[in-house]
Amino acid sequence: MSASYRTSSARLALVGDRSPGVRAHARVPALLQALAERDQRVLDAYWIPTPDAEQPGALDGFDAVWLVPGSPYASEAGAIAAVRTARERGIPFLGTCGGFQHAVLEYARSVCSLKDAAHAENRPGAEDPLIVPLACSLVGHEGAVEVERGSLAERVLGAERTVERYHCSYGTSPAYLDVLRDHGLRFSGWDETGDVRIAELPGHPFFLATLFQPELAGDGTRPHPVVRALAVAAAEHAGQGT
Repeated sequence: MSASYRTSSARLALVGDRSPGVRAHARVPALLQALAERDQRVLDAYWIPTPDAEQPGALDGFDAVWLVPGSPYASEAGAIAAVRTARERGIPFLGTCGGFQHAVLEYARSVCSLKDAAHAENRPGAEDPLIVPLACSLVGHEGAVEVERGSLAERVLGAERTVERYHCSYGTSPAYLDVLRDHGLRFSGWDETGDVRIAELPGHPFFLATLFQPELAGDGTRPHPVVRALAVAAAEHAGQGT
């Protein structure tokens, strides 16, 4: 890194099973480099495979957690543990694509007491799963997202409408949305048909989950606003010495 970059001790956990076959994984290092070059925000990033994330203390010392795409994960329990750790400890969290799905799943199980809430990709035979196949696959799809005014998502994106890229085949079942809302989860972005695309957690320092993949935006040389916002939150967390 150039000496002109602002030094940062913020440590980022990239939770996911890194694979050269997952385009989002290939994009992440370049995005972090662009973040340093364009925004002078340097994140000390470490990949944490989902089986390792199951272990107690796996995320100790990190200032942000990004549950990256790439489901089905090698360990659903590890993905869930990463979300829960970030949520309960107030560590800035971003979940994208599969990360969105497992963030909602963790909240349903841990906060809403829906212990049997299931992901249809992980448990194909589950009755009334929480995470279900989308009516139309979003693999390779680009679409508009309407963003709720006054939400964290709106502040991050700087707009009430955005066009984003997907590589996804699963989303949240509408049957569970009310119970999730009643327990405090906020859905702040939808597609043009009203299907949920963004979730966030009010009261948390930074907790954002998107079904779209900000890592796929553009040519990878400009950090998406969501990635920038995570970096800012990580730096603030590091500055608190927590």
